[in-house]
Amino acid sequence: MSDTQPPVTLTPLDDEKRLTPAPSVTRRLLLWLTSMNLAVTLLVVLAIASVIGTVLKQNESFNSYLDVFGPFWFAVFRDLSLYDVYSATWFVGILLFLVASTSSCVSRNAPGFLRDIRNFRLNAQEKSLRGFAHRAEWRADATTETLVPRIQAILTRHGYAHRVKSSATETLISGRKGGLNRIGYIFAHVGIIVILLGGLIDSKMQLKLMDAFGMVKVETRNIPVSEVPADSQIPVGGLQAFRGTVNIPEHKWGDVVFIGLKDGYVVQNLPFKIYVNKFTIEHYDTGMPKSYESNVTLTNKTTGEQITRTIEVNHPLHYMGYNIFQSSFGDGGTELKMQAWQLAGKAGVAQPIESAVFQKKGFDFDQKPYQLEFTDFRLYNINPVAGEDGVIHQQNMGPSVTFKLRNAAGEAIEYQNYFLPVTFKGHQYFLSGVKRSIGGPQQFLYIPADHKGSIDTFMAFLGTLSDHAKMQAIAASLIGEVDSSVTGKDQATNAQIAQSASASIADLVGTFVHQGFGAMQQQIDGALAKRKLPPEEVKKAEQASISVVRSVLERAFLETLAAQGGKQEFTEADAKFFDDAMDAISALPAYGSPIFVQPVSFNQIQSTGLEVSRAPGADWLLLGSLMLVAGIFMSFYIHYRRQWVLIKPEGQGAQLLVAGSDIRKNIEFDKAFSELCAELMRVTQAKPNSDNPPQPSV
Repeated sequence: MSDTQPPVTLTPLDDEKRLTPAPSVTRRLLLWLTSMNLAVTLLVVLAIASVIGTVLKQNESFNSYLDVFGPFWFAVFRDLSLYDVYSATWFVGILLFLVASTSSCVSRNAPGFLRDIRNFRLNAQEKSLRGFAHRAEWRADATTETLVPRIQAILTRHGYAHRVKSSATETLISGRKGGLNRIGYIFAHVGIIVILLGGLIDSKMQLKLMDAFGMVKVETRNIPVSEVPADSQIPVGGLQAFRGTVNIPEHKWGDVVFIGLKDGYVVQNLPFKIYVNKFTIEHYDTGMPKSYESNVTLTNKTTGEQITRTIEVNHPLHYMGYNIFQSSFGDGGTELKMQAWQLAGKAGVAQPIESAVFQKKGFDFDQKPYQLEFTDFRLYNINPVAGEDGVIHQQNMGPSVTFKLRNAAGEAIEYQNYFLPVTFKGHQYFLSGVKRSIGGPQQFLYIPADHKGSIDTFMAFLGTLSDHAKMQAIAASLIGEVDSSVTGKDQATNAQIAQSASASIADLVGTFVHQGFGAMQQQIDGALAKRKLPPEEVKKAEQASISVVRSVLERAFLETLAAQGGKQEFTEADAKFFDDAMDAISALPAYGSPIFVQPVSFNQIQSTGLEVSRAPGADWLLLGSLMLVAGIFMSFYIHYRRQWVLIKPEGQGAQLLVAGSDIRKNIEFDKAFSELCAELMRVTQAKPNSDNPPQPSV
């Protein structure tokens, strides 16, 4: 065998493949933009983002999200811009890509579709017509001049526009109908583009560009509108589209809205003033809000014209090209009267406080400055509570006030104190919710209420325990005087022992009140360690010491009751109150406040939360939606069909070749083609060729 390889001969086709240049970068980019995979991927991402934007409430304060999700997930969702999905940079980027992709599809296919619906395809050849799935061949005895007008009349009756092309050897009649099917494709895709452009117009894209170019500065401080700098305010007409919120108390007015941006806000001025005449809210029996509305007066700043309208949920007010929605409600500066009970120093002593929500109140305690910041008032507090049968039910705990206690270092603890005692398992308590950090859990201090539903007994008891001299006297009386029969040195010695023991007990009580049960137990253990007792004796001595302290506490409580109402002995209710008081006093060192703020009365002032928007893209969305619906209708319900009839003279008659096509192959066209063929055969009096029967189906 020869090792010589035979020569390779290139065919013209192989040579053409070898010489075909690779697609240009522009061509490949166009193919990628118009690919179905890209469009579907973008639409899926948009759908997922829309679901997130629907499920996750948008444009709330960062503190609200921090409370719900905690620090870790709050930061994750913030970095992904999920708190303002529809204005997120990545969301706007996807919209732009989808606009580019859809526009490329339209620019690529629309010219061909428009040419197609104008072209009757009169150059169709007999060979190509015979290749159609729907075709039929007949012979007619009539001449071409007789057949042409008859065939044209039938095509017209079936809705086909038609043209005729004649030559020496044949005549071709071409008809078409349903050109709106092709227009539907263009309408649907252009409608999508218009909708996307409307969404882009109504997004925060303009505001973000203004921020990026330094045209506006984000304000992060919680300050009055009058103190917001000019570079954080946007004049009327400065933004073509925006969506902002404002809270206006009853009998107050506002002419700006706040637009959230990054970790702060900017102020958008309005061309009109909004005066709130009255805010009305209805509640269900459970206390949950049922409906709410605002009666407002709008004043045009330019003309002074006024209108008065009522804004309800889902019934916005349209004014001067702006949309005003009833979105929320809150406190408008409720006036508060309270008692500030000292928990240290002169414990059990109260001082009256008058303030209002959103106001601050400073005070000094133990030469340290503190500040009370009242942040909210709630008329109803619906919380899940376990009943005596163990079943969880919703309970209205009544009105409450929320405030922050801020120390000199700027550290703050948030408290939520309730006006009325709340009943748990048959006993009443004054509740104080404590939250030490944003997003942290809320813990509760339970202060028992006396039989009058008052906090006075507890505070009087706390005052007694905080009085070192009084507690020493009570301890001394409990220890008892030295036996009167003892005289001389023994009497003096016993007196010294009693005085020392009563002072030690008073010290333990003071430690318990100011530092808690754990600190008191450590103090007892430290004292016992100095005595170097055997281990078995230490436990007994510790229990004995705690028992003595408890006895002193009980005696102090009994004396407190006696001072208030002349009681001389415990009842079962008093015993329960005493145990609850011990728990509350033991928790006071961890309460974090030198005072207990007891709300007494209030004058509620409500505020309405309004959302004001300007959405020029809404008209684009409406137009795009109409185009999309019309395009889908035309694409699905209008059939783009063509019919050809080729007439070739033959002797005294003619041969007819009928062919048809539909852009969508379906049974309906099979039926329509068969009916058309039957009518043509009847009118032309043609007979089918035996070797070429009609082919009405695929």
